Amino acid sequence: MAFINYITQIQLEFGAIKLLKQECERVGITRPLIVTDAGVKAAGVLQKALDALPGIKPVVFDQTPSNPTEAAVRLAAALYKQEHCDGLIAVGGGSAIDCAKGVAIAATHEGPLKTYATIEGGSLKITEAVAPLIAVPTTSGTGSEVARGAIIIVDDHRKLGFHSWHIVPKAAICDPELTLGLPPLLTAATGMDAVAHCMETFMAPAFNPPADGIGLDGLGRAWANIEEATRNGANREARLNLMSASMQGAMAFQKGLGCVHSLSHSLGGVNPRLHHGTLNAMFLPAVIAFNASAPSMVNDKRLSRMAHAMGLASDSDVGAAIKDMNARLGLPTGLGAMGVTPDVFEAVIDGAMADHCHKTNPRIATRDDYRQMLESSM
Repeated sequence: MAFINYITQIQLEFGAIKLLKQECERVGITRPLIVTDAGVKAAGVLQKALDALPGIKPVVFDQTPSNPTEAAVRLAAALYKQEHCDGLIAVGGGSAIDCAKGVAIAATHEGPLKTYATIEGGSLKITEAVAPLIAVPTTSGTGSEVARGAIIIVDDHRKLGFHSWHIVPKAAICDPELTLGLPPLLTAATGMDAVAHCMETFMAPAFNPPADGIGLDGLGRAWANIEEATRNGANREARLNLMSASMQGAMAFQKGLGCVHSLSHSLGGVNPRLHHGTLNAMFLPAVIAFNASAPSMVNDKRLSRMAHAMGLASDSDVGAAIKDMNARLGLPTGLGAMGVTPDVFEAVIDGAMADHCHKTNPRIATRDDYRQMLESSM
């Protein structure tokens, strides 16, 4: 049986940040902890959020690492309790939003964070007691502002997923204006993250036609606008469409993801310095080639439908088009260019086999399959 849920309240428009106080009042947050990072603060985006909260005195946690960790969640949760906060505002990319989701759990539930990880059977242990969260994305990539999941590196160095409808933000304030100053390389990497979400959820075999439609439309928007947004970050139309594509990818991936993410989650746990969206861009061509012969892909003509959304002449062009796009955007040529070496493959495969995305791929990969995908992505 397909479970379909769309999903939360979304404000998507230029200047939407001005609605932040209104959304706090609607949700019932009077003493928020703002979870952000040093880069967002330095860029002046945090100040825009603070300016949108007249009469409210938020507490700020600005130590979110580039890949959120259980240690950062602990620090922020302690601050949340110490300052008697009653809700969270995440201002940043997927790292800040996922960190805030971790805080929403840790500040209201007992025990180590891994207790609530999906692969540890923890999803049902996450209750409605979670702290309410409002998400303000400052990149166009993860779509975490409308997602039921978070990815966090726990104390034993595994990069784990946490999934519950209770941690979906109560409001998503999607203001493309906040992305106008995003550097080109980060625009490219997060934009390819959105492309990966739209493509991989469309390939997932679960029956969810609304998710398919949303993901396919998001793919078209992302593919048509990512180059312009990267080269001319001030193009408001490109920024709007890329932010929508990011949101759409996450709205759709409740349907499931697959081997791209099982690999990128695992490799990101082995080396937390690697950017998640860039890893997804590296893995996409190999995973698409692996998936192409899956019955659900063939029967539903999924590869040709993605090719059409991308404006390509043939479904055989999809993998090559992604590699070409990566090159045009200035992203690495492969994992090797990112400093990945074959000696980590077995550890990466261990993590991929255990990842929550492994079983929702249209073909279930073996260890040898994953090894081949890693080699092809070098």
